[in-house]
Amino acid sequence: MRRFRVAAAVVFLCLPIAPAVRASDDLASTLDGATIFRVFLKDGTSLLSYGELARVDNRVVFSMPTSAAIANPPLHLVNITADHVDWERTTRYAESVRATHYLATMADSHYAMLTVEIGQTLNDLSLTTDPARRLEIVERARKVLGDWPAAHFNYKQAEIGQMLATLDEAIAELRVRAGVERFDLSFVASSQTLPAREPLLSRPTPKEAIEQVLTAARLSDSPSERVSLMAVALASIERDADVLPSDWRTITRKVTRASIVAELETDRIYQTLTAQVLRVATARARAADVRGIERLLTQVQWRDRELGTKRPEAVTALVASVEAELDAARRLRLERDRWLLRLADFQSYQASIGTPVRRLDDLKLALEDIKALAGSTPAALGSVQQSASQFLKTMSTIVPPEEFRAAHELLISAAQLADSAARIRREAIVFGNMARAWDASAAAAGALMLTARARTEMQTLLRLPQLSR
Repeated sequence: MRRFRVAAAVVFLCLPIAPAVRASDDLASTLDGATIFRVFLKDGTSLLSYGELARVDNRVVFSMPTSAAIANPPLHLVNITADHVDWERTTRYAESVRATHYLATMADSHYAMLTVEIGQTLNDLSLTTDPARRLEIVERARKVLGDWPAAHFNYKQAEIGQMLATLDEAIAELRVRAGVERFDLSFVASSQTLPAREPLLSRPTPKEAIEQVLTAARLSDSPSERVSLMAVALASIERDADVLPSDWRTITRKVTRASIVAELETDRIYQTLTAQVLRVATARARAADVRGIERLLTQVQWRDRELGTKRPEAVTALVASVEAELDAARRLRLERDRWLLRLADFQSYQASIGTPVRRLDDLKLALEDIKALAGSTPAALGSVQQSASQFLKTMSTIVPPEEFRAAHELLISAAQLADSAARIRREAIVFGNMARAWDASAAAAGALMLTARARTEMQTLLRLPQLSR
């Protein structure tokens, strides 16, 4: 009896393989060689997905065929929020598509491989007489068979269930002969009930394909994508005009064209709003008008609500830009407040260095002569050295505000270079040394340059702070 049951299992496995059950409409799950899925929406409608969809955070992205063509269908990338999707039905349908595709392409070959593997395993029984070893071989074959249907979309589940029943009987007998008394519940035959699958839908008609494109346009958050999808729908209406219902074609074309015009007009209004608001915000930031920019932010929100909040991304970007101007205005306001607070000290310092700086300015002509090697009299050189010495002595007694420290040091460096220029020029004259004359020229040029830079920095510090960009 034992030999009969094991042999029966082997014969069962080696019977000719019947072709896999095909979907009633194979084109419902394939298109131009690609697997076609569906994204079901909560309103009961669905959108075709050319291949698997991708879910990223709260977004769903997929390629949607935009026509009913089978060969080389035009595709459009669709990006919608996941909140619109009926995930339970979409998942069930995807499983049905995968199962149908598997049954139509690989199921037979995989089942053939299984029969070869199990047949070879059971054939090993003839090579051993050890009861424990024979039991191990049959139990291993039973496990492979038991696990196979769940991993292969339950293909041949009924046939495999019958094989498992036969093997279970053989295993029970082999356990008795091997002296094994334990009972393994994993070898109890599984239920033959196949899980329910979402039925596949037929390929959309040209009218349904256009309606899907328009549905995708309605769900899209991107204005440019909406316009693009509606333009595709219009092109499809013109292309398939002969096979579309006349009244539906006329109404849909009219409504779609009006929607495109409305979208473009909305874009124009929001673009104009953005340009106007940014222009005003920039002007108010330059004036450090914090309150004015705050009012502008309120006006943007009010105007957006008045327009129907149709461009949330544009408004978000606009608000971010205005808030950046608001931050700049606040910083500038702080700088100006500090400047006003320090203005008295600045003016006091400016008054204290007025006479010394004028004395330094009086050296300009003599320094220009040294720089140009145009000739310098002993009196002129003596005047430069004397004025520079007096300037340095006076400046050493003046403590500048922190903001003016750098400019103050530039003036001191300028006076030191002026003194060096006169001294080196005198040396060049005494020894008739042209190289030293050029050294004096460089020193004079440095004195003139540092004086001009110090004056520019002081003038800037004495002006009301401006917004830097």
